[in-house]
Amino acid sequence: MKSSTSAPGTVWTEIPVADFNRARQFYEFVFTVELRVHDLGALKMGVFPEEAYACAICYHEQFYFPGEQGPVVYFDGGADLAKYLDRVSEAGGEVLIPKRAIGDERGYMAIFRDTEGNRIGLMSPQ
Repeated sequence: MKSSTSAPGTVWTEIPVADFNRARQFYEFVFTVELRVHDLGALKMGVFPEEAYACAICYHEQFYFPGEQGPVVYFDGGADLAKYLDRVSEAGGEVLIPKRAIGDERGYMAIFRDTEGNRIGLMSPQ
């Protein structure tokens, strides 16, 4: 982690899931990655490849509660987020906001609902 005097940035994100295996299949298919599984008893985590994302899907029946309320996590969509967004429906999710421009400096964004009911965003320059 870098140290600075500016406002703190996000260093880790945990996406709550109700069905770990279903969520793992969804995210591995959409992002074409393999999640590293950590089974810690009541807590089960699927960690995204560290070189790509500082993020994990997390299951714990008394701590993680998926849903449409709360923050929206935005993933880097690479050069064009369409390559991931096009896979969402086939994986069991739903596109809530199709790809659209958000300004010359920001590029494009989209939001989908994963298999667990979470709203997840994508951003890309194209």
